[in-house]
Amino acid sequence: MSKLTTEKYLVRALLDDGAMSKALFEDELQDQTDEFLKSKQEDGDDYFFAITERDNQVAMLLIDGDDKVHVNEEARAVLMSFWQKSVYDDNILMLLPQMVEELNEGYYFVTGVKAQDESD
Repeated sequence: MSKLTTEKYLVRALLDDGAMSKALFEDELQDQTDEFLKSKQEDGDDYFFAITERDNQVAMLLIDGDDKVHVNEEARAVLMSFWQKSVYDDNILMLLPQMVEELNEGYYFVTGVKAQDESD
């Protein structure tokens, strides 16, 4: 699949409130949840998210600060609440080239996030 096609479906799912695929989540991300949680804890991240795309479908997992797992639209909403809407859009647009590159190489896009203290 072309990078432009991948980018189009990521934008639709992550920025345009598009539907995400429960089946894709179950096929690709669900079995990795324990590894993702372990990575989050080992790295001391405040939250962690993973995204996959296949056959024009997108799926997302987010693990919050309490190690609760959120899936797809719920994960997007939780991430949006962490970052606030305007920052969310900017951050997704900044991460989009890296997402496209990793997904097109056959990997998941995964990242841990450390929340910045307001006093920093």
